[in-house]
Amino acid sequence: MIEIVFWISIAFIFYAYLGYPLALQLLNMFRSYPVVKGDIEPQVSFIIAAHNEELRIGAKIDNTLAQAYPAGKLEIIIASDCSTDRTDEIVKSYASQGVRLIRASERKGKEAAQKLAVQEAKGGILVFSDVATILLESGVRNIVRNFSDLTVGCVSSVDRLVNQDGRIGGEGAYVKYEMFLRSLESRVNSLVGLSGSFFAARTEVCQNWPVNLQSDFNTLLNSIRMGLRGVSDPESVGYYKNISDERREFERKVRTVLRGISVFMSSLFILNPVKYGLISWQLFSHKLCRWLVPFAMIIVFVSNLGLLAASQLYVLTFLLQLVLYALAIIGCTSLGHYGRSALKIPAFFVIVNVSILSAWFRYLRGERMVSWKPSER
Repeated sequence: MIEIVFWISIAFIFYAYLGYPLALQLLNMFRSYPVVKGDIEPQVSFIIAAHNEELRIGAKIDNTLAQAYPAGKLEIIIASDCSTDRTDEIVKSYASQGVRLIRASERKGKEAAQKLAVQEAKGGILVFSDVATILLESGVRNIVRNFSDLTVGCVSSVDRLVNQDGRIGGEGAYVKYEMFLRSLESRVNSLVGLSGSFFAARTEVCQNWPVNLQSDFNTLLNSIRMGLRGVSDPESVGYYKNISDERREFERKVRTVLRGISVFMSSLFILNPVKYGLISWQLFSHKLCRWLVPFAMIIVFVSNLGLLAASQLYVLTFLLQLVLYALAIIGCTSLGHYGRSALKIPAFFVIVNVSILSAWFRYLRGERMVSWKPSER
């Protein structure tokens, strides 16, 4: 019995990270769902949620004003989550250029601030972007082109890392993996998640805007409920600086997963394949399976202990696990941010799964993290 549990747990981990993308690739050989883009210029509302961003809000507004999109069709709204520094004052200085400030009377979190902006927005397409994310001049135009396809309800950008000196950094293995997976999902059917730093959606998709749920993931699920899909656009890129403090980066991962779990648990009905078809399998595979991997890792480790006397094979598998965790520890401590290149993958893999485990613990304890503090980069 222990052997069965051990091997099923290993198979589960491999499915979550390798089996699912391989299944998508196989499916893509028989099913292709390309996005039909068009040169359209609908009315767009560009929404930026901010809390105490006096050091960065000016640069973000300048970057948005520089977008190569007709000025008369681009509404810029700054949703201030009850900022207590000079953020609101700086935003007001741009009023003559058409920038609107909507201020929350009390601090209730990012989604609550965004909701105030959504209620006031006049555009048929809503674009959401974080203060720390910088776009190319073609950013808005590129992401809007996807809505020429009437099956598209929301669009995700591609994240691109910028070094502390301002240069575009190389993509890590994990980022390449995620972008590859998004591309596959878009080609086969739909994304199961959006990049919260830069995404866009039809206004009607954003009408159900709960203030206690992660806005990017919930917007994707709203699209699914309406019979639409989410897609990833490789031409829409959001540039952001990495978080230099590892502890803050870990907390960011925990917050992201915790908020994602909250949305997922409120939308379990989408796992019904009879009603929602392929997307149910995608959500189960990409989200739920990934979030259950740390439990499978624990089961593998514990069951392997019970099998050490069974054969040398289980001694080898146990030693391999110890090596993995040893490399992860070395990579996360004495060799800097996730270690040298050879140690980045095991270090990142372990850190991600520890953050998922922490998120589950907080979720089961009743935490939901409605309020947010922008990451210092």
